[in-house]
Amino acid sequence: MTTATSITVSRRIDASSTAVFDVLSNPQRHTELDGSGFVVSDEKTDRITGTGQVFRMNMTGDHMGGDYQTDNTVTGYDPQHLLAWKTAPADTEAPGWEWIWELQAQGSDATEVRLTYDWSKVTDQDLLDKVGFPLVSETQLQHSLGNLASAVSG
Repeated sequence: MTTATSITVSRRIDASSTAVFDVLSNPQRHTELDGSGFVVSDEKTDRITGTGQVFRMNMTGDHMGGDYQTDNTVTGYDPQHLLAWKTAPADTEAPGWEWIWELQAQGSDATEVRLTYDWSKVTDQDLLDKVGFPLVSETQLQHSLGNLASAVSG
């Protein structure tokens, strides 16, 4: 589902919500999940354990002139149910876009996963013009869900 300021995709994954959350809460595995091609590596971050935690990622993309880093502040954390974070260029305040992963167990061995990319809180018009939201497409988000399915089954 795409709106003017967000994209949401969903997929049933044949793995428990515990297994899915285990992969999502480990920033070292985010390179495996990324369907956009922007995530290069984790910058030695510990497992995500609660809101307010910040994890740093090494990124690349023409939209930022090549290699860069992001700081990701966890805004939602509910084990086996929710993991969300706001992303910002390293050492800056988050300008308002957020990644939201919602998990709903479908029995003990399957999980419905919803991934939302939401830029509704971005108010800086220069940034909106520069980045050209959405920077990540619905297809790329679907690829992220496919990558997650592969990561939990492998």
